Amino acid sequence: MKPLAAALAALIVVLQYPLWFGKGGWLRVRELDRQVLAQEAVNAGLKARNDALDAEVRDLKQGLEAIEERARVDLGMIRTDEVFYQVVVPGAPARSR
Repeated sequence: MKPLAAALAALIVVLQYPLWFGKGGWLRVRELDRQVLAQEAVNAGLKARNDALDAEVRDLKQGLEAIEERARVDLGMIRTDEVFYQVVVPGAPARSR
């Protein structure tokens, strides 16, 4: 009876090995799930960035306000009928564009 029990225990161990350590084992599946969650987080960040860029492109194509804002902020441009006053605070570091 003891050899039969030992043989059955060995059979159970042999059958359990692929379940835990094989190509599709529990440990591998857990690791892949962790990698999928990490990649989904990266993808969500990239999607948010792409959505913001897409909205900016649509705004630049459709409205002149976005183009004017870019010209004012990035290039320091003003309209021909405007007067530009620059206030310089003594001792303050110069602002770079």
